[in-house]
Amino acid sequence: MKAVVVDIEGTTSPTSSVRADLYGYTRARLPEWLADNASGAAASVIAGTRELAGRPDADPAEVAEILREWLKSDVKAEPLKTAQGIICAAGFRAGALHGEFFPDVAPALTTWHEAGLRLYVYSSGSVRNQRDWFEFARGGALSPLISGYFDLSSAGPKREAASYAEIASVIGVEPADILFLSDHPDELDAAVEAGWSAVGIHRPGEPNPPRPPHRWVETFAEIRP
Repeated sequence: MKAVVVDIEGTTSPTSSVRADLYGYTRARLPEWLADNASGAAASVIAGTRELAGRPDADPAEVAEILREWLKSDVKAEPLKTAQGIICAAGFRAGALHGEFFPDVAPALTTWHEAGLRLYVYSSGSVRNQRDWFEFARGGALSPLISGYFDLSSAGPKREAASYAEIASVIGVEPADILFLSDHPDELDAAVEAGWSAVGIHRPGEPNPPRPPHRWVETFAEIRP
């Protein structure tokens, strides 16, 4: 392998930390942020939410409720991810938020990086959130280990093979030389369809069950790229 691409939620980090911390922080601040920035940073979020929800006349208060419902249902919508990235950026810098990682992740990423592997992140969360999650990791920044980040806007949906083909093209590595790590079987299927290697991560307490034909492990320590 020449490159390793990792998912975040359920793979490098507990699902509960992502949903309780990032989602909770966003949920509490959405109404005020949308109202205060309706003609500025929130304008594209409001317009995008109106379009996706079929509510062309929704005011900022209604948009906030729509986005909160999407948060609750874990809808992978670009306006929501954009809002979350902006809102949480302030939380990371204020020390209210930190990237939470399973204990085996930092040692493995460090070892792989030192071995010359290029490391990337591909998550449904915005690139902005991803960068902050690794930069403000509890215990010390992991961002120096990461060569790049991809999200729904820059690569495409995580369950479509074309998204993985796009990432391979952007990073300039042959698909057969890329290893993808994720807790979601559908994402592993899409990566393999694009010619990548893939290993499933199934950690105790995480929601997505293993599914053949992929190899599944419980920690990064079991992986030798």
